Amino acid sequence: MDVHTVMKASTEEVCPEGDELCLKLERAAVRIQAWWRGVMVRQALLHAALRAWVIQCWWRSVQAKMLEQRRRLALRLYTCQEWAVVKVQAQVRMWQARRRFLQARQAACVIQSHWRWHASQTRGLIQGRYEVRASRLELDIEILMT
Repeated sequence: MDVHTVMKASTEEVCPEGDELCLKLERAAVRIQAWWRGVMVRQALLHAALRAWVIQCWWRSVQAKMLEQRRRLALRLYTCQEWAVVKVQAQVRMWQARRRFLQARQAACVIQSHWRWHASQTRGLIQGRYEVRASRLELDIEILMT
């Protein structure tokens, strides 16, 4: 049954035949009821849309929090890796500096020993003898300059 058939059947039961005022009032009542049903449907749809919007906002906030957690974790991992790289680089630089220092010290020792030998050969000859007696040391040093 459609709306018009229901309306015609309902008007025939309530209104006597030929009463135009009663028919107009009945049609007005049907229009008001239809309008009210439309208002109620629109209100229900509005409430459903608002509820969906609230759920969507909540879900977006949850996703944003999860994204922020993932970003912080990635940042923490990156920082740990960078710190490890910095430590390794510092160790390598320290090892290189120590190696250069030891090489320079060895070179200085070689230069000093050669210089001492050269100085003893060119500036003079140190000759001497020593004797250790009971309580004192006797030294007799003779330096020859050439």
